[in-house]
Order: sequence, then C-alpha cells, then structure tokens
Amino acid sequence: MQERVYNFYPGPATLPLTVLEAAREELLNFQSSGMSVLEISHRSKPYEALQDEAAARLKRLLKIGDNYKVLFLQGGASLQFAMVPMNFLALEQTADYLVTGSFAKKAAQEGKYFGKVNVAVDTGQEEFRRIPDQTELKFSPNP
Repeated sequence: MQERVYNFYPGPATLPLTVLEAAREELLNFQSSGMSVLEISHRSKPYEALQDEAAARLKRLLKIGDNYKVLFLQGGASLQFAMVPMNFLALEQTADYLVTGSFAKKAAQEGKYFGKVNVAVDTGQEEFRRIPDQTELKFSPNP
C-alpha cells in the first residue's frame, strides 16, 4: 500500500487504519451473516443492532440527552438547507439568514423554495472574512 494520505477536507475525513481494516473484513461477511452490510436488509435484526449501537455511541460521545433522537439521513449538509425550512418554516413566517459564508449563502437560496427569506446580514461583499456585530443584524419582524 502506498503511504497514507490524510484528508482534511470538509465532509469525509481520514479514518484510523484499524477502522478501515475492520470495515474491510466486515464488508464481505458482516457479523458472520454470510452477507455484506451493504446487502442485508435495513429492517434486519443485525442492521437494526448496528444502527442502534451507532446512535447510542453518538449520543454518549456528544452528550445528547434521552429526550432527543439521532437520525441518520442521506444527502449531507446541503440537503439540510432544504430540510430545515421544509420542516420548520410556516407559511406566515419569514426565515432570517446570516449569510457569512458560502454554505449560508446556499442555505438562504434554498430557503426561498419553501417560504419567505430575509437576509439579516450578508458579508459576501467582504468575501466572508468576518463575523458581523449583532448591531448589524436586520431581523424580520415576523421570524
């Protein structure tokens, strides 16, 4: 194997070699089931156990209380730009966005598909190089 490369990009990240080796072993025969984890049903007991354990570990690691659920969703960060206004923005409300970077800009654009959007501040003219002071924020009257 060539020398390991460490990825510091947003999104996928470098994993320890031991984790990758365990994944390689389990990929062909997940928990001695005779099938890959990619092949078993998401409704099967082995998969449900895997998902429950992952959620429990995440809750423990991040100190997430029992009054919250961990959701494993597809789509990555960009999908959340649609899911948040789709689920929380009522028709009579306006969503306030603080556009302080490229992701916030994308989120504000996506929010327009689901309701009214107010850009409370936009630092794009300054190439998103600063966080605005609270006195600069122009919130909507009906957030």
